[in-house]
Amino acid sequence: MAISTINSFISVLDAAFQALPAQVSMLETERLAILVHHAMESQTRAYHTSGHVFGMCEGMNPLQVLAALFHDLVYYQLDEGFPKHSAYLLEGVTRKEGEALTLQPIPPDDVPLSICAALFDFAPGQALPLYGGMNEFLSAVVAARLLQPHLCVADLIAVLACIEATIPFRTPDVQGRSAITRLAQKVQQQYCLRVDGRDIGRAQEFADRVATNAVALTNRDVGSFGETDPGLFLSNTWLLIEESNAPLAVAGMYTLQEYRFGLTRMDAFLRTLNPNHVFQCYKNTPTPGQLANLCAAAQRNIAFSVDFLGAKIASIAMVEALALCTGTDGPISMFLGEIRSAYGLPERVEDYLPVVPAKGDVNHDLLRVFEKGRTLESANDLTASPITAFVYRYIGHDGTQQALAQARQMFDGSLTPLAFLQSLDREMACAIIRACAHIALSRREALGALQQLLQRPDTDADRTLG
Repeated sequence: MAISTINSFISVLDAAFQALPAQVSMLETERLAILVHHAMESQTRAYHTSGHVFGMCEGMNPLQVLAALFHDLVYYQLDEGFPKHSAYLLEGVTRKEGEALTLQPIPPDDVPLSICAALFDFAPGQALPLYGGMNEFLSAVVAARLLQPHLCVADLIAVLACIEATIPFRTPDVQGRSAITRLAQKVQQQYCLRVDGRDIGRAQEFADRVATNAVALTNRDVGSFGETDPGLFLSNTWLLIEESNAPLAVAGMYTLQEYRFGLTRMDAFLRTLNPNHVFQCYKNTPTPGQLANLCAAAQRNIAFSVDFLGAKIASIAMVEALALCTGTDGPISMFLGEIRSAYGLPERVEDYLPVVPAKGDVNHDLLRVFEKGRTLESANDLTASPITAFVYRYIGHDGTQQALAQARQMFDGSLTPLAFLQSLDREMACAIIRACAHIALSRREALGALQQLLQRPDTDADRTLG
């Protein structure tokens, strides 16, 4: 039988402390576990949750486990501030200047904060970079303050370095040094300063060991990029979309445009992500062959996800366009139906779409995900994408890409919603309109008029609609 999440945290923490060994009472272990549990079970989180932490802990050594438990504790922009139960540990560390957090002066006797600042290469007066280590740094500060009474300085440095390594997607510096290589140098400096500066060889050995552990942990953190199942990678990507877009947290309430904004943000990120910057290596860990395989998997998953998101954006743009042509943006459930209902099987737009054969140029793996669904369930969206599957079948891969290009022109205002609909296959567009008319009761008459307008031979439909 599965034990409760909080008891799992207590068990994992206790096992790590005993393996070090560190003399930590069960009551203190419980206190630390409750603090982590409160942060990771926040209702604002969909991906950076307890499940993600436990997955990172599997098979790791005790210091890696401690780092994994604390590495996502602070997620400032997502949680709208510091975690309630650990905010006291961050008092005086930063000050808010506008939308930024600036690192305050560090007291000379604040060893935990000094180690964190040195490993993260942050200086007092610096605005902490929102997507360049701010959350990892603040998480490390909390970990440092809580763990300092229980760990020797060397072990504390090792844990904090592993947390620093989880800052994702960093490129080599101007000298060609990777993030892990730079971290190893900072670890060696801290060891010499705070543990033993007389034996450079021992300091280097320590830094190498810590960097190797850090690589294993950070590669586990982004491990979904190396998945062989693109549906599983998409599932994790989808959780990140939901987590980073607050309006999507309430199923059925978010609008068509809010949904589209979430898709386009993730699409823009993945399109610019270099697959060679996802996984890290240090010396021979992982081996060149292993690293090449991981990078190749990341490239496949990113490309697959970009095609997936592109098709989703194109199809939702069609519904957005017909909404704008018949009124304003509105809740997605108003046009497509509820995801689930307490009153029985919900009426859905796909119930009214015709069955069509697939064009010859479709990617059948992609079509399978549209029709069968992503691997993991989502609380706020269907795992399958029936309207996208219909569009993808109807106009094929190339046609979907062309529709996406036209949709982007509608998003930037260079193409009107009606002109976008006119650029599509008219029979397909009318099939979507008829299906939505069954769901959107308040737009039924206007959708009928829009369908008639699209079926007219004249090209000056914008003026006719007005």
